[in-house]
Amino acid sequence: MRGFLRARLPEAMIPAAFVTVDGFPVLPSGKLDRNALPPPHPGTAPAFVPPRTPAEETLAAIWSDLLGRDRVGARDDFFELGGHSLLVVRLIARISDELGVELPLRRCFDATTVEEQALAVLEHALGTDLELLEEER
Repeated sequence: MRGFLRARLPEAMIPAAFVTVDGFPVLPSGKLDRNALPPPHPGTAPAFVPPRTPAEETLAAIWSDLLGRDRVGARDDFFELGGHSLLVVRLIARISDELGVELPLRRCFDATTVEEQALAVLEHALGTDLELLEEER
């Protein structure tokens, strides 16, 4: 199922878990009763990987603050931890303030883990610096 969805949707829109149900519970108004849905089955959660570089540590601290989490690991996914498009805008502003890099919005939707974003920040910073060096020649 994930492969089918990955071919058609951005990574941020792919559910973290799937639950099979016989029917959807509804409220008297006819709307979906979300509270009556069964919880997803606990899968094999990846082991916590602490941030390993200064960039990852800074990003994990930013995420922790934005998402209200005690700890964020290098392989944690922004959207699986509760992030959404409005928080991405705040994330970009914080990355700019704290790391001095203007990360493009689309890049934040493509790089959804701390380690991926740290690499994106470094790539963007290097690309910007290389452009400046080429202009000086």
